[in-house]
Amino acid sequence: MIKTKQLENGVRVIVKRMEGLLSVTMGVLVGTGAAFETDPEDGISHFIEHMQFKGTSTRTTFEISDAFDALGAQVNAFTGKDMTCYYSKATTDHAAEAFGLLADLFLNATFPEEEMKREKGVVIQEIKKDEDSPEDLCLDQLARAAFGPRGYGRNILGPSKNVEGFTREDLFRYKAERYVAGNIVVSFAGNIGIAQAMELAEEYFGSLPAVSPKPRTKEVVWHPESVFRQKPIEQAHFALAFPSVAREDKRFAAVQVMNAILGGGMSSRLFKRVREELGLAYDVYSYTSHYEETGVLTVYTGVEPEQAEAAAGAVKEVIQEFKTGCISEEEFSRGREQLKAGNIFSQENTSAQMLLYGRNLLYTNEVYDFEKRMAEISALTRDDVAAVIGESLDFGRMASSCVGNFKESFLK
Repeated sequence: MIKTKQLENGVRVIVKRMEGLLSVTMGVLVGTGAAFETDPEDGISHFIEHMQFKGTSTRTTFEISDAFDALGAQVNAFTGKDMTCYYSKATTDHAAEAFGLLADLFLNATFPEEEMKREKGVVIQEIKKDEDSPEDLCLDQLARAAFGPRGYGRNILGPSKNVEGFTREDLFRYKAERYVAGNIVVSFAGNIGIAQAMELAEEYFGSLPAVSPKPRTKEVVWHPESVFRQKPIEQAHFALAFPSVAREDKRFAAVQVMNAILGGGMSSRLFKRVREELGLAYDVYSYTSHYEETGVLTVYTGVEPEQAEAAAGAVKEVIQEFKTGCISEEEFSRGREQLKAGNIFSQENTSAQMLLYGRNLLYTNEVYDFEKRMAEISALTRDDVAAVIGESLDFGRMASSCVGNFKESFLK
């Protein structure tokens, strides 16, 4: 059973009751993230996410974590390119208490100066960790190569100099503009009563002022550029990006099946050729990212430096064969079944459902229609997938990124 409601102030609430379970996941989603930031704000969405846990008007940071632990509840958050999410998973009998704690840290964070000083150090260490992770660095570089330094090209963490310079006033100013009623969705999924969930949302979020977010234009320009970073590491890492469809595009499902066939699993073309047949890589895969205006198909692998050029050649060869050849009925059927199964599996996970239904309401102001999605997947034909393959894999529009102990890029 799924119910939605818009509170008088504009906060949207969605509840998916999943009877027979013993738990519930509750989330608060905000329509903001790295892609909405200006240059001086670069990294502020992520830093605010950290600071929301560092004390409220009634609880210290330790009291917040202790209170969740006392309930046996889980709590966490993440920042994306166009959304920030705070969530808690609790047993049904402690749902009300856990949601009250989640609402407290979300609504009443005070950003204490001492906590800010400490957390800046923590986030700067996170930035350094990202720099020391060649896979993360390679993919961050790829986003910048594809989209430029702004919009979807931004690194979610931001630069250290920005983090060091953020003030309490900066955080409150950004939060006052973006964390407003018209930009918030409260999502419940699991064994919780519809009436109870709606009452909780009204109790904690109903008093927010009825404010809508000020429009912000995201810079969305595709840059088919190549980026290289020399690092004294053991492996060579490279990634390729091709422009893809937006999340509401009618070709979305076909692109998902295409990705499954190309690099979405152990039976994919990339995995079978690059890892199983040639033994060039341990990790080789592809995935898609979809945004309001555009999307990206990404191919990634990490290899021995001596085999970097051979692996890059093999990956490009697979993509070229994929683009110009035919997919078999077996490949198409397998990819479609994988996509169906993934959608079905997510229906049994309260955290996945909280995010799926909450995110869809946030982005489209509509309730996610599982039956419609499954029907769209079932209706796909091999020709539908062949069409998006031909449209998607244009080497002339490809962006690329590589990281390794070389004097220059090994991507030719």
